[in-house]
Amino acid sequence: MNETAPARARAEIDLAALRANVRTLRAHAPAAALMAVVKSDAYGHGAVRCARAALDAGATWLGTATPEEALALREAGLPGRIMCWLWTPGGPWRAAVEADVDLGISGLWALREAAGAARAAGRTARVQLKADTGLGRNGCQPGDWPELVAAALRAEAEGLVRVTGLWSHFACADEPGHPSIGAQLTAFREMVTYAEKKGIRPEVRHIANSPATLTLPETHFDLVRTGIATYGISPSPALGTAAELGLRPVMTLSAALALVKRVPAGHGVSYGHHYVTPGDTTLGLVPVGYADGIPRHASGTGPVLTGGKWRTVAGRVAMDQFAVDLGGDQPAVGERVVLFGPGDEGEPTAEDWARAAGTIAYEIVTRIGTRVPRVYVNIESSPS
Repeated sequence: MNETAPARARAEIDLAALRANVRTLRAHAPAAALMAVVKSDAYGHGAVRCARAALDAGATWLGTATPEEALALREAGLPGRIMCWLWTPGGPWRAAVEADVDLGISGLWALREAAGAARAAGRTARVQLKADTGLGRNGCQPGDWPELVAAALRAEAEGLVRVTGLWSHFACADEPGHPSIGAQLTAFREMVTYAEKKGIRPEVRHIANSPATLTLPETHFDLVRTGIATYGISPSPALGTAAELGLRPVMTLSAALALVKRVPAGHGVSYGHHYVTPGDTTLGLVPVGYADGIPRHASGTGPVLTGGKWRTVAGRVAMDQFAVDLGGDQPAVGERVVLFGPGDEGEPTAEDWARAAGTIAYEIVTRIGTRVPRVYVNIESSPS
């Protein structure tokens, strides 16, 4: 392998930007602890590296969806509090208890599994009871809350569990003024008050996600959970751009042109010939496709920057590649093509790709596949 050759593709991860984002988010919630959510391989950015950078910047909790994600962080030597919340029956409950992971509990079956794992491990399980205040996904319904609280108190009395948290999740915090926000907040306060009156003494109460952390200080309680904002992406265009929110995108995705060639007018491009060249032109081949996470829904619309100019995907995105119409320009094979980044040099952003594909920026960064190497820059934190 020629080490000096340009990479087919790379996702550059700027850990200095991630640390700056964590500090910005902490400033929005100065009285609360901050959980950096690193589920789904840190939204495609690399869980272990990003978790370390977030802790370095002052995060005191790490959050994952699955227990396997949490256990991988522990195996990598990540310290401190780690929480996971997406459980199924028969999961690695005992391993999580032994690794001192906080377990999200949404119903009696999960509490029973946690208690059984604690008994088998000979140690107390740390559990956090989740209230479904209106999102309708995981969490305990208000009508079932008294039964779950009572069962948790019994398990605490037996020394099997310690209820370390009470928590919930907003459905529409990214939509300013949405009536569900106030309704969920009221429900959460009522369910927390009930649990505490019955004798639950949580270490943390939390409901705020990224948009709530940025815009709803009354929701911060003891802990805020920041996911997408940690990676410098606005939770919603309605809340403002990343720059307006004081955030900097962490990932820059680029590739090297694999081919540049002249073609005549009327030449079809890619499957189905959904794009036909309007005149004599040059085509550039970008060697990434939907197997790398480039959305096929952005066929004909996805933007890139090469040679100082924005180009658009010409025709369909294929599994491993797509073409762009260079309009007669003839850049060198191997020239860098930037799909998205912070926008500093005029390149598109993940939000631009989200608009092009009719989706959200979360999906754009999270879906970048394992064939694209993550290259970390600004790894060391500068002295403060």
